[in-house]
Amino acid sequence: MAAILKEIEEESVDVKKEEGIMEGKIPTVSIIIPVYNAESFLARCVDSVLGQEYTDFELLLVDDGSKDRSGALCDAYAASDSRVRVFHKENAGVSAARNQALSEARGTFIQFLDSDDWMTPDSTKLLVRAAEENDCDLVIADFYRVVGERVSRKGDIEEEGVMSPEEFAAHMMESPADYYYGVLWNKLYRRSIIEEHALRMNAEISWCEDFMFNLEYIRFAERITALHAPIYYYVKRKGSLVTTQGTSLSKTIQMKLGVFEYYHNFYKHVLDEEEYEKNRLQLYRFLVDAASDGLVGIPLLPGTKKLGDERAGVSATALAGEGMLSDLYRERKLMQRYLEVAALKNDLTPSEAYLLLCLSHLGGTVNKKELADFAGVSRSALTMQLQKLVLRGLIKMEDIPMPKPVRSKKEKGTEKDETLQKTSEKRVRVTFQLEAEPILRELATVQRDYDETRFAGFEEEDLIQYARLTEKMKRNMQKVLAPAH
Repeated sequence: MAAILKEIEEESVDVKKEEGIMEGKIPTVSIIIPVYNAESFLARCVDSVLGQEYTDFELLLVDDGSKDRSGALCDAYAASDSRVRVFHKENAGVSAARNQALSEARGTFIQFLDSDDWMTPDSTKLLVRAAEENDCDLVIADFYRVVGERVSRKGDIEEEGVMSPEEFAAHMMESPADYYYGVLWNKLYRRSIIEEHALRMNAEISWCEDFMFNLEYIRFAERITALHAPIYYYVKRKGSLVTTQGTSLSKTIQMKLGVFEYYHNFYKHVLDEEEYEKNRLQLYRFLVDAASDGLVGIPLLPGTKKLGDERAGVSATALAGEGMLSDLYRERKLMQRYLEVAALKNDLTPSEAYLLLCLSHLGGTVNKKELADFAGVSRSALTMQLQKLVLRGLIKMEDIPMPKPVRSKKEKGTEKDETLQKTSEKRVRVTFQLEAEPILRELATVQRDYDETRFAGFEEEDLIQYARLTEKMKRNMQKVLAPAH
């Protein structure tokens, strides 16, 4: 513990100066973490928040009467980063801790974490972008579930675009006790709705209190969207704030009955009478499912991976290296990192997503050999990826007829040598289909994020010169790839 505190002090950064966060400025997001006896894993959680790409936030740490040194660790973070605010209180449970933070929050949006979990580096950025681009009141996202050294991705809603509360409720009825719907930490909320309707956690119960909060919030959320990208690592652990240890059996039964009644009334409010009667049997599934978190044991889940392998690997040696090869490696890994989210969301590999991005840059007519070089893949891999994109209905390919060989005369001194003019390799015309349009928009955003990170600190004149050079390179590339006439 002492080593952790010393490390925080040594790496203390004045974020007010570095990030331009002025005293009194209202942050876009308030991130809330209730803390209780979390000394052994709190640093991982808080470091993931403070080290993420998004910076316009405040972090509210509520020490709920911890008996270990969690409180001191919270204070050390507050001393080293002006975005961190700490509140110490007597132990009253996770709901009371979250409620105090809600009363202190200043952000436009609210995001929750549990102290034994952690977020992905792009978590808050993706949630806020989804909320702002869709003008939504609630964003719900996929997450990773961690058991030991194994990790798997979890999501539920595949629908694109904006949903109404009724449409969202219909999805929830399919898996009524799924953590995806019930928990707080894979969602982004509007604070104005929470305050306008005085929404708070029920501190009298310690089972499904977050689910009840969500049900109440959804009633007032007019626009909801699902983010098909994992933004959170969830670890199930004993002895945390959310367990019901010490609660009597009779009280637990009463709590569960109360939650079921709440769930029942929620659907009566959201659905009209005919729809309610039609779906009544599904409502009763909640009693059956509610004892579990709606997740299959992790070894049985498809796509389960070793923790750390769920995202693209990076060589620390190459990242720290110097020279052209290290620069190219860093740029490639940076692009791969940004592509991962768009690829996961659209059931593509990062290589397939990058190929779509390359095609969008190069135009409609391409030479396969040169395209393979440009995308950094073998000819055989390129053929397979193109075929998959065709089968997905994302692109359409059309072979361009090869021009007939033309005889030409070439002078060599006084001699005339007839040679057969070489023709270029087989070319194809690639057309993007309607299905690809939303993916291409996401890839354009990926390109912007990549450029913003790559060119951070560039002066305007540097960017102008680089843009000119890039445009010149693009014209040259298109000229090289243009069909011969």
